Parts: sequence; C-alpha cells; structure tokens
Amino acid sequence: MKNRTIFISGASRGIGKAIGIRLAQEGANIVVTGKTDQAHPKLEGTIHTAAEEMIAAGGQALPIVMDIRDEEQVESAVQQAVDHFGGIDVVVNNASAIFLADTPNSPMKRFDLMHQVNVRGTFMLTQKCLPYLQQSEHAHILTLSPPHPLKDQWFGQFLSYTLAKYGMSLCTVGWAKEFEGKIGVNSIWPVTTIATAAVRNLLGGEQMVQQSRTPDIIADAAYYILNRKPSECNGNFFTDEQVLEEEGITDLSSYAVNPDEDLMPDFFL
Repeated sequence: MKNRTIFISGASRGIGKAIGIRLAQEGANIVVTGKTDQAHPKLEGTIHTAAEEMIAAGGQALPIVMDIRDEEQVESAVQQAVDHFGGIDVVVNNASAIFLADTPNSPMKRFDLMHQVNVRGTFMLTQKCLPYLQQSEHAHILTLSPPHPLKDQWFGQFLSYTLAKYGMSLCTVGWAKEFEGKIGVNSIWPVTTIATAAVRNLLGGEQMVQQSRTPDIIADAAYYILNRKPSECNGNFFTDEQVLEEEGITDLSSYAVNPDEDLMPDFFL
C-alpha cells in the first residue's frame, strides 16, 4: 500500500476513517471525503480531523468536502485527488445512508436518499475514478455491501434499505465481470454490528455499541483484501471474519468493544 492512493467515500468517521488510518499505517495516500467540514454537535470528527489522524499514522491525506449525491462535487474531488497524488489506485465505496422501516412506514424522501447515496453514489464515484483505476497496476474497488444473493427475509423486513444496499452488491457483481483481470472488485460485510454513529444514534443505542466490534476489524480485513493481486481477488463477497481467518487470524477478541457482552449479529447474514 505504500504510496498507493486510496479514495474513500464517507471517511470522516467510523468504518471509512478506520480503513483510512489502517492503510495510512502502511504509507498510503488517503483521499478523505465526506460532508462534515465543520464540527457537528452530534457526530464526532470531520474530514480534517480524520486526515490529521491518518497523517499521524504514517501516510499522506487529502481532505475534500464531497456530497456523494452531487456529480459536480464528485468530479471535482476526483480531479483534486489526481492533481494532488498523481492518480487513484483504490476506491472504497463506504458512504451509505440507512433507514430501517417496512413499506408503509418508508417516506419517499428517505427512500430517495438511500438510493442516491448507496446505489447512485457508489456507481457514480466508481465511474468517475475509472479512468485512473485503469491506469493503475494495482487497481481495486472495495464496496461495503452485503453478500449475494440475499435471503428473502431481508427484503420482507426492510425493503427500501435492502434495495439500496443490495444495489451496491449488484455493482460488485457487474464490475467484477466487466473489469475481470484488470481491477479487483469485491465487497465486504461485518459478521457482527460495528460500533459506529449509526449503531449508536439510529439502531440500538449504547447497549448495541457494547455488543459490537470496533471498526478496526473491517479496516484490517480491507487491508488484507487490498493487498491481494487484483487479477486473483475478484468478485468475492467477503465477511470480515472470513478474510482474517484466511490470513491465519482466529482470535478476534481484541476487536470487541466489551468482551463481556455477547456480540450482536449484523443484518443480511
């Protein structure tokens, strides 16, 4: 990863930031994108504080304000990244919106937001980075999305969110075929809930955080995936546990927020 440029959507906190810090430890250049330019009263961190942590970890970082729904902002962010670092080797599609509800209780405003961020944002960012990925000798696309195919139960419970997340997974299916042999295209998903702002503020509060693992488990798994040869690592729907097991890491206790709590299984598995 040394001197390779990693473009991460939603990198100001949570999983995106953790992946950035992990890769920065290996000397990578991180493009830190997100909407949070100024401190938020309810959300920890900004793109600038995240970039500072990545630089402190040993890499280089470029913070860029980017709303992934805005095509002009995405194009500008990609151009800034290329101008600053000279290219793009990896895209991490991490940005995501969540709203868990059944069909009658899913406002179209929420439906639209999830599809704009999750599916359209993933497709658009990757499309804009594609010319530079195709020039890289170690090109990867890694998307935070659930396994394919999904069980019917998830469509039955939370259709609007499941459609939006599964759309990201179908991007992996399509790009793995389209760019086979040239770009390594994969998805990753956690076996347990991950201690993020979404878990704390939207899903289960502090109790669920205590039953979660830290974002570091996804970050470590992402590091191992992105180190693999793109031509040999393509079209996979990894879980974090699976990747670490393949690397000989079986003791995952250090990732637990609270080792005394039973872990909470994540959605879609």
